[in-house]
Amino acid sequence: MKIKPIKALKVFFGIEEQKQAYPLDFESFHQNIVAKVRPYTMTSNERLYGLIEAVKYIIHNNIPGDFVECGVWKGGSMMAIAETLVQLGITNRQLYLYDTFTGMTAPTKEDLDSLNRDAATQLKQEAANKTESVVWAYSTLEEVKNNIASIQYPSENIHFIEGDILQTVPAIIPQQIALLRLDTDWYVSTKHEMIHLYPKLIHLGVLIIDDYGFWKGSRQAVDEYIQENKIQILLNRMDDTGRIAIKNA
Repeated sequence: MKIKPIKALKVFFGIEEQKQAYPLDFESFHQNIVAKVRPYTMTSNERLYGLIEAVKYIIHNNIPGDFVECGVWKGGSMMAIAETLVQLGITNRQLYLYDTFTGMTAPTKEDLDSLNRDAATQLKQEAANKTESVVWAYSTLEEVKNNIASIQYPSENIHFIEGDILQTVPAIIPQQIALLRLDTDWYVSTKHEMIHLYPKLIHLGVLIIDDYGFWKGSRQAVDEYIQENKIQILLNRMDDTGRIAIKNA
């Protein structure tokens, strides 16, 4: 029987058909978590892998602090964090989810995508269909709570902070952050988060910027904050848009 080239590769590597979307270095641990949260996130498999590894790094190195995400959409990334913690036998860390839970806030002139298309125009074009729009990233608080509840993580350790990040931060913030994931896309919100939350990120804690490579406002905000505060940090590429770093001071 003649085997087609792509089939031959599958036979050689022993990869099941349903696992073809995953890079070869993804272990079953990563694959199972990614598959579980896939319907609830727009994040790439590579960024989810990096997020899972970041959680493992924090736990294995006994780095104290809470897990914070700004901009959660349907909750998929925090679900990945919670599921990783559960798999590692850890359920006492505090999880903070910041979002309007009504979609995106208003962008500014800095908010252009990688093709120089302004965010305001994109939001306006999709305003009539917010619930289905990936730009508006609309998901209700109730929906996110239900999604997060599917992970068996103690509800008393999960904090949903509803509202514009410009008002909720620094009004409600943890004192120590082990992992800080920023995914609000726009310049103003990202700069605000860096100003108020990065100082709370503990030494050797993990910073993740989800849209650094796609939304120019997000990148500008991060770069400005790093330069203004003379921070020595290496932003490592996760994929074409995500960046990850360890705070070294």
